[in-house]
Amino acid sequence: MTEIIFWVENDPEGGYFARAIGQPIFTQADSLPELRAMVKDAVECHYPDEANRPKMIRLHIVYDEVIAS
Repeated sequence: MTEIIFWVENDPEGGYFARAIGQPIFTQADSLPELRAMVKDAVECHYPDEANRPKMIRLHIVYDEVIAS
């Protein structure tokens, strides 16, 4: 695997929630910089063997925006 993609959303309780697409990896943080570090750590824990670890982590950040009509 060369790349792993995380779906990132605002956490209703504050901060952000990230989950890997196709892998059982989840994490959360209060800020985007903290989330980046938490995602990297979660991937390293899930793939302890560096040879099998994805070389690229992609964050797909989704924002919901409501526009009053």
